[in-house]
Formats: sequence, C-alpha cells, structure tokens
Amino acid sequence: MSAATIPTPSALQAHKPVPKRSKLPRRLFTGFILAAGLAALGWYGFRAYRALITPAVPTVPTARVKRGDLSLSITAKGDLRGTNPDELTAPMMGGSELHIVSLRKTGEPVKAGDVVAQFDTTEQEFKLREAEADLAEADQKIVQAKALGDAQDEEDRYALLKAESDLKLAQLEARRNPIVPAITAKQNDLAVDAARDHLNQLQHNLANRKATNDAAMAVQQAGRGKTESQAATAKRNIESMTLRAHRGGYVALKANTNINGFFFSGMVMPLFQVGDSVRPGMAIAEIPDLQNWEIGAKIGELDRGHLATGQKVAVNIIAIPNRDFVGHIKDLGSTTGPPWDRNFECKLTLDNPSPELRPGMSARIVVTTDELRNVLWLPAQALFESDGRTYVFVRSGAAFTPKDVTLVRRNETRVIVSGLREGQEVALSNPLEMAKKKTAASAASALPK
Repeated sequence: MSAATIPTPSALQAHKPVPKRSKLPRRLFTGFILAAGLAALGWYGFRAYRALITPAVPTVPTARVKRGDLSLSITAKGDLRGTNPDELTAPMMGGSELHIVSLRKTGEPVKAGDVVAQFDTTEQEFKLREAEADLAEADQKIVQAKALGDAQDEEDRYALLKAESDLKLAQLEARRNPIVPAITAKQNDLAVDAARDHLNQLQHNLANRKATNDAAMAVQQAGRGKTESQAATAKRNIESMTLRAHRGGYVALKANTNINGFFFSGMVMPLFQVGDSVRPGMAIAEIPDLQNWEIGAKIGELDRGHLATGQKVAVNIIAIPNRDFVGHIKDLGSTTGPPWDRNFECKLTLDNPSPELRPGMSARIVVTTDELRNVLWLPAQALFESDGRTYVFVRSGAAFTPKDVTLVRRNETRVIVSGLREGQEVALSNPLEMAKKKTAASAASALPK
C-alpha cells in the first residue's frame, strides 16, 4: 500500500459513524403535556356542566332586630305645577280648523301682553275685505236712496202746493155763483169738489209714498248693519287669533290631541307645534301662576291614615339640589288603582317658592309622621301576613322558624313590632317559598332531556 492511500487519524475520525440519540424521553414529555391538558379540559368541562344543570339558589337575605329611636316618614316622588294657570284656547269660530303659524316654546318666559300663539288669519282677512266692500256698497245704496227720496219729496211738495192752489182758485170762482147763471154755478161747484178730491188723494198718496220710502231706507240700513256686523266679527276673529299672555310667567304647551293616527293607552301625546291644526276651543298653552306652586304626588294606600291636610312636608326639587323647600298638605285625593297597587294623589302647597322653579320639575317629598322612642323595628319586607297571622322568620341554627309578632306601627320601609329580642336575625324573604323553588328547580333538572 502506498503512502498516498493510507488514511490519516483525522480522516478516520471524520468517517466514524455517529450513534443515534433515543426519542423516548421526548415522546414521554409530549404525552405528559397532552394528558395534563386533557385532564384540565375535562375538569373545567365537568364544572361547566354542573353549573348548567344545577339551578342557582340565592341565599336567604337577613337583617337584625334593632332597638332605638325611630322617625317614621313617608317618601314619594311628584311633579311641580303652578296653580290657577292662565289657559290660552283657540277662538270659537264655527266648525273650521285653525292652523298655528307662530308658537312659543315650553318654558319660554313671557310678560303680560306678549304673543304666545298666532293662527293663520288668511280666511278671516278675506271675509273682512268682503264685509268692508259690502259695507261700502250699502253706504252708496243708502246715499242713492236718500237722494231719490229727497227728489221725490220735492216733487210731492210741488204737486201738493199746486193742488192746494187749484182748490183755492176753484173756491174763489165758486163765490160768483149767486151772480152767474145756474149752469155756470153748477160747474163751479163741481170744480171745487174735484179740486178737493184731488188734494185729498194727493195727500193720501204722499203719506203712502213716504211710508214706502222710509221702509226702503230701513231695509238699506238693515243691510248696512248686517255687513257692518260681519266686518266687526271678522275683526274680532282676527284679533282673537292672536293669543296673548294675561300675566307674566312661563309658557307650558298642551298635548296635541287633534292628531290623526293610532295612539294607545300610556303613550305620550306630542305637544303643539307650528303647523298643527287646532279645533276651536282647544287649549293650546297655559301660563302657570309662578307665585303659587303645587306639587302632585302618588302615595301608597297604606300610608293614607298617617297623613292629614295642613301637615308639614319637606320638599327636595331634583333640579335645585342645594336648596331646601317646605310645604304643607293641601288635599288628599281618592284612592285608585288595581288591588295590588292602590294609591292616592296627595296635593301639596309650596310655602317658599323660588324664581328658579319651572313647571314639570321633579320633586321628592318627605313627610315625618311620628317620632318613636326605644322601640324594636325591622325592615318592612321582614314582616309576613297570612291567614290573620303576623309573623317573621327567625334564624334557628341553619334554618328559619316562623314566629308570631305584634305589629305596632308600619310604613313603606319599616315596621315596629313586639315579641322579639334585639339582635335576633330574621329573614327578609320567605325561606319556605325559596325552598319550594329550589326543589322544583332540582326536579326539573333531573328530568331526562
């Protein structure tokens, strides 16, 4: 073997086969990771399934019996409104509808005499022009009739004077009868009779003609009076179609109930706006009396026995939170509403009004009815009544036991009772009903899907 073909040690090392590394540890690690992921996924899936099939049952809320001084008060929400409002209505003008061409906005301040609403006067202005034209024509007819009457009177006076003159001449001629032939005397007598008859007839005719002329003039005057009345009515209508404030205050627009369309109970009707059609006599807006404010509030029937007219009331106007207002009860209305929600309207008079007040502002009223000392009291929802019993559910270990109590006083939020000890824990909802709901939910979940 020659020296060129003998391999060197480095060449031998380069051509030495490399042993293969085992893949088993890597596969074991990968398998472990997959198994852990599947286990975690299965655990969370199981929890999600349990959460879906198990109904959520809330825990029974509780409260402690407390002893101390207690102020019983009644709270309610109401709205502010001015008393004795100055109501502005559309003028009564027959059966035709009116159209609003100008209108103030709700809440806009006005002074006495300011224009609040303006209706379209085109039709009334046309009627006024027609009436004025008819009035001018009637005046001309009266002038013409009077001129004709004056001319006729002149002619009648001339005819009457001529007839009287003819009668006198005939009478003078008749005085010659004793000295004239008999036939001439007879002719003179006939001439006197004829002249007298003509004068009498003329006087009668003149009286009738005068009565006729007077009647014709009265007709003309009546026609003029009619057209004058029509013109005056059109002027009054035009003036009445401008609604002005009779006193200073703020505008409160009314709801437009003259809209064609379908409206259901409880829907809020839109307020009047420019372009709306209005029937005669409809109320368009009102100007509340800002010196005398009233608050209307709905109060539950349960509290009616604790209220009386003249009772003092604390008032908080929501839009004016930094000022306290005081009022007193003015009137208690009749009870209305379904059996499960009976209430009555309580009207309050505000004793210390402010210039910032506006109609429609929300108010919160608080009426303190009693100040009681050293009494046991609970939240109102902890007291239950059934079959003539008044009871609470008192905690006894992990359960609740019904216990009869005596109700002393109550309002919407708190009840004063006797028959309990201070510090006892009572349920704020019926645990028996909650248990029934839980059982029903469990039974429903156990049914096959």
